[in-house]
Amino acid sequence: MGENMIKRDENKQWFVYVIVNSRNEAYTGVTHDVSPERRIDEHNQGRGAKYTRGRGPWRLAYVEAGFDSRGKAQARERELKRDVRMKSALKEIKSYRKDVSGADF
Repeated sequence: MGENMIKRDENKQWFVYVIVNSRNEAYTGVTHDVSPERRIDEHNQGRGAKYTRGRGPWRLAYVEAGFDSRGKAQARERELKRDVRMKSALKEIKSYRKDVSGADF
């Protein structure tokens, strides 16, 4: 069973995303969905992280794709959470996507 779990995790593509609400509050998270849009919908429906509940609506401001493990995505998430300048800039633009693996998403 453990071997099957590892194989399933290897096939996942992880995303790091930043969402912003109308009060210019930013939230950074990770997901392994096919695209991060479903996860944003969850945040807007009150089923996301506790921080995002009741603070929406949220819009997707930034996405990085192509992480092959949750650990790598979470490491990048920590970097983004510390980058105050980047989050400030993201609040000013509509959306930005970056693929760290070079593949389309």
